[in-house]
Amino acid sequence: MKRATRLLLLAYLAFISLGLPDATFGIAWPSLRHGFGLPPSAIGMVLVTGVSGYFLSGLLAGGLMNKVGVGGLLAASSALVALGLVGYALAPAWSWFFPVAFFVGLGSGAIDATLNGYAARHFSVKHVNWLHACWGIGASTGPVIMTTAIALGPGYRAGYGVLAGLLGTMTLGFVLTRRAWDQPLAGEARASDESPPVGAAPERHSARTALGNGRVWLLIASFFCYSGVESSVGQWCFTWLTEGRGLGIEAAGSWTSAYWASLTLGRVLLGWIAERVGPDRLLRVASLGAVSGVCLLALSPGTPGRLGLLLLGLSLAPMYPTLMARTPARVGPELASHTVGFLVSSAALGSSLLPWVVGVLVGRLGLLAIGGVTVTFAVALALLVRFATTPVLAR
Repeated sequence: MKRATRLLLLAYLAFISLGLPDATFGIAWPSLRHGFGLPPSAIGMVLVTGVSGYFLSGLLAGGLMNKVGVGGLLAASSALVALGLVGYALAPAWSWFFPVAFFVGLGSGAIDATLNGYAARHFSVKHVNWLHACWGIGASTGPVIMTTAIALGPGYRAGYGVLAGLLGTMTLGFVLTRRAWDQPLAGEARASDESPPVGAAPERHSARTALGNGRVWLLIASFFCYSGVESSVGQWCFTWLTEGRGLGIEAAGSWTSAYWASLTLGRVLLGWIAERVGPDRLLRVASLGAVSGVCLLALSPGTPGRLGLLLLGLSLAPMYPTLMARTPARVGPELASHTVGFLVSSAALGSSLLPWVVGVLVGRLGLLAIGGVTVTFAVALALLVRFATTPVLAR
């Protein structure tokens, strides 16, 4: 088996493992709340702490990658997440969860930035989409593991123990292949038609140089809007459908699950056609589909609105991985490592800040605010994508 194929398979497994712990805290929360006697608001403090670590690691990942290499950073970051999950499993007091959440976020953000940067430089647009579909598989499997542990009796500690074991195995894989990640893959496929040869070693530029580039800021804004729309709809659509549209709990839950499923399914299906229709054309069509979907959801209280939810999920599906895959072509390979880290941080900020803004506005204006915010940012995303895929402006 070629080394490039082995690394691609390991990357698929790594994206699954990256998604495993992401959706489990909400499953463990009732047990944590009752076990430590916590108020409902306590969950927010830990989530903010985790996002802070994630955001910080995205900013630092480019520089760390240049110092310790891709393989070294993947191994260290994966080990940090595994140890953090052990910390969750063994925590004797609620106060332990704050530093542990920060380090889990720190490790997860570094893995995300490093893997995305490597995939953007070395793998095709199709594979980058499929890698992100694998994250969806992990995010769907993690809650099953945690729910099973709680339902069968061992509890959330055993659930986190299982997840720690899986991440520990992933760490061993990174350790054993540490040097392979930093060796050139000359002769393999390019990440895109406009990308440099995947075996080429990019010059190393500072983070300040990247932040002085207008194309980098265009991508940063795109990722902020994308993640804000995806997360705001995902976090609020259940409330929107039940309290705003009068849908039953089971039906609303099914449509919410269908939204997340459409993201994963879209990345699998659209990954097949990304290279046939061209990544830039796919991005433009997908951005218009996202605007159409969120407008249907906002304006129609019946079945068309719920179908708009699925259209939104399918349209959003290829945007994050395809924009990420095109980053080296947009900003140049010399700025790609820093830029990818910034994009991961921007996405983390958008996915946490915009749902909070929606919540504030819902408290003041009612549920109509959900539609107003998501439509506004979906339109902004479509405009940013249009600029990012216009050759004169993109270069």
